[in-house]
Amino acid sequence: MPINFGTDGWRAVISDTFTFNNLRLVTQAIADAVVSPTWNNGISSQLESEALKMVVGFDTRFLSDRYAREVSSVLAANGFSVRLSQADAPTPAISFAVQQMGAKAGIMITASHNAPRYNGVKLKSARGNSASPEQCGRVEVYLNDNEIQSRGPNSMDFQTAKNQGLIATFNPIPAYHEHLRTLINMDVIADAKPRIVIDSMYGSGRGVIRGILQGTGCEIEEIRGDLNPGFGGIHPEPIGHYLNALASTISMGKGDFGLATDGDADRIGAMDGRGNFVDPHKIMALALKYLVEVRGMTGAVVRTVSTSRMLDRLALKYGLKLYETPVGFNHISDYMLNEDILIGGEESGGISFKGHIPEGDGVLLGLLLTEIISYYHTPLYDLVEELLQEVGPAFYQRKDMRLKRPVAKASMSKRLKDEAPASIGGETVQEIIAVDGIKYILSDDSWLLIRPSGTEPVLRVYAEGRSMAMVDALMAYGEGIASSIS
Repeated sequence: MPINFGTDGWRAVISDTFTFNNLRLVTQAIADAVVSPTWNNGISSQLESEALKMVVGFDTRFLSDRYAREVSSVLAANGFSVRLSQADAPTPAISFAVQQMGAKAGIMITASHNAPRYNGVKLKSARGNSASPEQCGRVEVYLNDNEIQSRGPNSMDFQTAKNQGLIATFNPIPAYHEHLRTLINMDVIADAKPRIVIDSMYGSGRGVIRGILQGTGCEIEEIRGDLNPGFGGIHPEPIGHYLNALASTISMGKGDFGLATDGDADRIGAMDGRGNFVDPHKIMALALKYLVEVRGMTGAVVRTVSTSRMLDRLALKYGLKLYETPVGFNHISDYMLNEDILIGGEESGGISFKGHIPEGDGVLLGLLLTEIISYYHTPLYDLVEELLQEVGPAFYQRKDMRLKRPVAKASMSKRLKDEAPASIGGETVQEIIAVDGIKYILSDDSWLLIRPSGTEPVLRVYAEGRSMAMVDALMAYGEGIASSIS
């Protein structure tokens, strides 16, 4: 099967396409791309002597540690000085290490929130953000060229490379913790001493939030924090459907609210003391409100096209610029690298704010949410209710609809734009946005986004309404579009 190295890297089924042999081929292509003159668009490493340094990390998935060793061996055989994480670690911790160490790039072995049968490679550039589409495209070019030329990967025995100093293991967590403490007011948390349940979902965020909160006096119950490469048979994705264990633990009185991170801890989800899932839309809106009103911070807001317009209402209230991007944190990263951005995020739970690397970070946002709850001395349920009274109501739903046949993304988007309805659910369609798919903005600020997949016969439908009845109407319209494709 072909290896498709897309935005942020490559994911595939373990022992099907994700094999040691294919991983070596991908790593060789990465090594070739990283040493090319245009890799970092003219951004040099911090020190010339560190120009060929690479950071490698891995999550808790089956064979991830062995895959990381193999990646390190290929990089060492290509002349790189490799810093390999000594244990599983969050993706943002590895991304921070790339930036801190002045490395040319970083490789994280993870399939993030995907099902246990998957593994993958995330590629990071020198600033700690995901590799750009151009950089990923360069990797694909080398993959194809190496195949055409029958050029196999360079290889070196792992232990030999270690003995020669080409590979050195390190612990990325202490420096990452130290950095996070500059972004989070630990004194506020220590004064309130909240009771927290942390659901690490068996991912590489295990022990990380608990570790940084040690010494604050917080009462912390961590669940699913042991090593389980099968993730208990679920997708390690922090959405309500997979957080029954967190809800049960909170209902047993083990904490006043809960935090959940995904398989590589770059996404965040939360749960209030009543067992209600608090989605990333609300978390990001609460964070924006707090950063402006309490911390007095400024800067623009950037969100993906599929993220709540509650952020738009808050940005308007505070007089802040707001940018809307296609889906994918790499688009948010572009703004964070080039403009004064206060906070950026997406509906899937990848969020970051000023002072941090341009990378979604579930650990950071979990800590910030803890600080927010601690500062107000108010239950999370009440904070969400107050938020919705101010900038809501906002009901959200997403559904991926299978199609009978594949459709061309460009032609489907054109059809959706040309055949736009005059109204949906009794509200007039006032604006059409074509940032990524087609988004209809209604007169009451509800919206419907329809995104045809470019790789599979799927129509991704997102809706946010001022009532559940409006959400139902929006989703019904999306289902009608999907069923009309014969």
